[in-house]
Amino acid sequence: MNNSRRTFIKISALGAGGLALTTPALNALGNNFSVKTEKGLINATKNLKRSATYCEVCFWKCAAWAYTDEDNNIQKIIGNESDPHCNGRLCPRGTGGVGMYSDNDRLKTPLIRTTVDGEETFREASWEEALTLVASKMQEIKDKYGAESMALLKHGSPGSHLEHLFQAYGSDTVAEPAYAQCRGPRETGFGLTFGSWVGSPEPTDIRDTKCLVLIGSHIGENMHNTQVQEMSDAIDNGATIITVDPRFSTAASKSQYWLAIKPATDIALLLSWMHVLIYEELYDKKYVEKYGHGFDQLKEHVRTFTPEWAYSITTIKPDDIRRTARSMAAAAPSVIVHPGRHVTWYGDDTQRSRAIAILNGLLGSWGRRGGFYFKESIKVPSFPHPPYPTPKWGWEQIGEKYPLAQMGITNEVIKATIPGENEEHPIKGWFVAGTNLVSTVPQREVIEKAIESLDFMVVMDTMPMEITGYADVVLPECTYLERYDGIRSSTNREPSIALRMPAAEPRFESKPAWWISKQIGEKLGLGEYFNYNDYKEVIAWQLEQMGTSLEEMEKIGVKNFKRKSGPMYLTDGQDYEFTTPTGKIEFYSEKLKSLGHDPMPVYTPHEQPAQGFYRLNYGRSPMHTFSRTINNPNLNDLKDENNLWVNPKVARIEGLKNGQEVWLENQDGIISTFPIKVRVTERIRWDSVYMYHGFGHNNKKLSRAYAKGANDTHLITKVTIDPLMGGTGMRGNFVKFLTENPNKNTAI
Repeated sequence: MNNSRRTFIKISALGAGGLALTTPALNALGNNFSVKTEKGLINATKNLKRSATYCEVCFWKCAAWAYTDEDNNIQKIIGNESDPHCNGRLCPRGTGGVGMYSDNDRLKTPLIRTTVDGEETFREASWEEALTLVASKMQEIKDKYGAESMALLKHGSPGSHLEHLFQAYGSDTVAEPAYAQCRGPRETGFGLTFGSWVGSPEPTDIRDTKCLVLIGSHIGENMHNTQVQEMSDAIDNGATIITVDPRFSTAASKSQYWLAIKPATDIALLLSWMHVLIYEELYDKKYVEKYGHGFDQLKEHVRTFTPEWAYSITTIKPDDIRRTARSMAAAAPSVIVHPGRHVTWYGDDTQRSRAIAILNGLLGSWGRRGGFYFKESIKVPSFPHPPYPTPKWGWEQIGEKYPLAQMGITNEVIKATIPGENEEHPIKGWFVAGTNLVSTVPQREVIEKAIESLDFMVVMDTMPMEITGYADVVLPECTYLERYDGIRSSTNREPSIALRMPAAEPRFESKPAWWISKQIGEKLGLGEYFNYNDYKEVIAWQLEQMGTSLEEMEKIGVKNFKRKSGPMYLTDGQDYEFTTPTGKIEFYSEKLKSLGHDPMPVYTPHEQPAQGFYRLNYGRSPMHTFSRTINNPNLNDLKDENNLWVNPKVARIEGLKNGQEVWLENQDGIISTFPIKVRVTERIRWDSVYMYHGFGHNNKKLSRAYAKGANDTHLITKVTIDPLMGGTGMRGNFVKFLTENPNKNTAI
């Protein structure tokens, strides 16, 4: 395999060979497991077997019960009532997770890139052949360049199994888009301020809050289960909801205040709120005096940031800024200025997250009922294995110019793959698992340039996503409903664990990630790191160490434990040391100053759209998780394409009508592959447009998702890198409308 041969290949190029392999399975399972007769309906609901699992459709990982009929068909999934993540209720994605299992578009057998009559294509392979090839190429890269030159780019539960493989192999070159393309800046910002990551689920005490402030956080659309439930309770209890968003979101429709902020001006609003709290003496004086560091510097810093100053920047009226600041203060300390989730916007995102954290500090909400509780989790013991070898370099060295990064930075790993970009830490191979990079990471041309430079690339996924078309080897992973997996232990009010066990046998030739990792490890001579025959043995051992058993967990699914770290909240006057350099809440950061950065957040103007262009905003559909669920038959039925939200004023100027198809062209001349239908609505500012993320797939093998809507990531060619932790600010892209098909002479 040479460095100049790699092109995108549609998995569908396999043709009839792949179909013949799966025909018996399709006949046995029927069309999406639909029950076609009354007798079949009765049989489908009789004698259902119940299996413990936790959801993999999103990262909330709600515990659930999967119900399987006598024919090994999964019929339904419901929440586990003992689970603090879901309280027995699943969101549409969770209940629709069965569609991941039933989707007949799934990857079915290992595939190997080959050339036939001068054309690159894939051929089917046995697991033995595919895994032998993967192991041999990994060994080849290790021998020639060092194990560090093989990178793992991953997402979700399967990534932990592969990370174990990579650490045993000797590589710490690991990254995931969920950090640099999503939540990284908030972890750094809150860590600098409170000495604690926010984590997942977020320790927001929404059920007891009196005021919830959402800044570009779309609770109700991002479907973070517990938060949606608790927000509903908070609304019923009369809590004040303040939503800051250029779009009238679902959350905004439930709010007392909707501040339709001009995009890219959020820091100005946050600084102005600080000004009001401090200069009207509305902040929590006792809390700040006892736990704060650098308040005097902060007070002087925000002295001139009046609501009138902010009005000229944000377009939010001074009275509204004062009124909302006073509402927060009246509710304090039972107030939450929500840290958000996807926070990589404009490149100064760590400082914006710092500003949100500082505002919470002024309100005294950290460690207070109705604010942020002190989270707790229970450690799952590591299954015995030899010590890992120590890599010579890894993700820290690749991203060394971002000293506050605490995980691998995906875009830096991608850049290090391109010859000449990072000669000291060259990357020659990728193992991609559970992340459709070309629809997740912006600047597709950079990704494709990196892929063209690779010596070897393997992709493990459940579906023929676009990224699989670039691979040398494609490995079909089974879904979360078909496998044992790591024990879920996430932070919450009280510690809990959840079991994931197979509800049915893997369909087709798909395999679990633990099995794939073990097989590759053994072929690399690393068998001592995989001293078990079945991952079930690992789980059983871990559960015994934790005072329970696999048998018990198969019956209950979730086990809750009592807190051991102390109360969830601070008591009045309690001494408490934060894990920051000063042991205090750091309004002023000496660490940032020592690194040459602003010790307190500063507003910097960002580029605005040129005449005829509009800022491209994007977000989440309640029915979907990124691009991974668009083809899911259950969830696709709920929403099969995205729309483009356009303000009526803009529609009049541009001559657009509701439901009209348009193509989008961004500031760099990149044009959407497929059209998107216009939704004319007052719910979006005139200077912006909005679409749901994850649509516009160009792989015909995704029969439900192909050519449905536009791909927002494809249009994100300009990014602004956060200088503190390397996050990719992606909301500085602008689009204009094309009403005639610009691709009509181009084969798709």
